[in-house]
Amino acid sequence: MALVLVEIRDRVAVVTLNDPDRRNSLNAPMVEEIVATFDSLEADDDIGAVVITGAGKGFCAGADLGDLGSTDGPGFRSIYEGFLRVGRSTLPTLAAVNGAAVGAGMNLALVADMRIAARSARFDCRFMDLGLHPGGGHTWMLRDAVGVSNAAAMVLFGQILDGAAAERAGLVWECVDDDALLERSVEIAARAASGPKLLVTEIKSSLRDMRAIDDHDEAVDRELTPQLWSTKQPWFAERLAAIQARVKSKKP
Repeated sequence: MALVLVEIRDRVAVVTLNDPDRRNSLNAPMVEEIVATFDSLEADDDIGAVVITGAGKGFCAGADLGDLGSTDGPGFRSIYEGFLRVGRSTLPTLAAVNGAAVGAGMNLALVADMRIAARSARFDCRFMDLGLHPGGGHTWMLRDAVGVSNAAAMVLFGQILDGAAAERAGLVWECVDDDALLERSVEIAARAASGPKLLVTEIKSSLRDMRAIDDHDEAVDRELTPQLWSTKQPWFAERLAAIQARVKSKKP
């Protein structure tokens, strides 16, 4: 049985973790399939964005607990690769959180560029309950997403957010009814997929770099080179001409 399924819709690859009996928890075979899937999608010029979700009632229940007690540093990093590979993707990524996102499963949602949650979604750090320190950059990503106080509420005080609460906290962009989650996620991802792939890659790279930039002047300098590059690309001339034509057609 394939542990990762792929369906293509409007240049959007819907990637589904497919081990519902284990709530799509990460183990070595699934991590291998995630890595291979993203390698393949990035090499395909017909794919412009990715939606990642889970089969059944869970998004991802985290790392396989049976492996954790005997895992060393390299072992943990091999588990991390299940979400780090998604985080390194050059494609726009959207996590469609359909159920419980626990521990490393929250990391999988956090590495995505954008998150949408079903009302039945659950964001559960769970590390304290396991007597386990967070890993994989969990505290950094969560703080970046929701701020220090909300991150502390979830990691230290064990507060679990459903889809609506995650939207209020800013953890997800939008909370929707369960049966609307995938359609809405693909609709939004298709907007990113409609852009020139090289341009989208450059914009995503700029967004990543901005995390390390605190100065506005430095940010201006960082964006200048790719902006000048984009003006010399054929798609810019084509889209500018189309806009000018629309404006001209509306004039009396």
